[in-house]
Amino acid sequence: MAQIIKAYRQTMPAMRFIGRKYTDADRVDGHFGSLWHEWLSKGWFDLIEEKAGGSPKDTYEDADALIGLMCGSANGFEYRIGRFVRKGAAVPDGFEYLDFPERELGSCWLYGKERELFMKEEECAKRLASEGFELAGDYCFERYVSPRFIEPDEKGNVVLDICFFLK
Repeated sequence: MAQIIKAYRQTMPAMRFIGRKYTDADRVDGHFGSLWHEWLSKGWFDLIEEKAGGSPKDTYEDADALIGLMCGSANGFEYRIGRFVRKGAAVPDGFEYLDFPERELGSCWLYGKERELFMKEEECAKRLASEGFELAGDYCFERYVSPRFIEPDEKGNVVLDICFFLK
């Protein structure tokens, strides 16, 4: 069973998100997993990093993670796969970008088997609210940090970060 093992505040400097946008119509069996496999197999995360001039890992803790950026809009649910890079970074052809000013994040670490960790944003939002964080209500994102998401522990569990922008 997935459990929240950490909830904390984090400052994210002004960053550019580079990726591609998807909608509910792009889900396969209710998930975006097949798109993540496509991204990994085609090397698109590396392409973004290369075009952006390197990893932003020195900008804030966990900045070099892979990202699943989510929001609701007038057009319905939007899910973007990509990376945060330095503000003003070049964008590869065929990708889009969103610029974010410096923001405070409420971050939760979900611990458990990989298959148990998805679609837990509401639980994380409640946990952050219970700890006094005021969510901005625009974007939230899954943050896939290596090694804690990539390398299972002795119990076969990993950690997925769920982050919300704060007011």
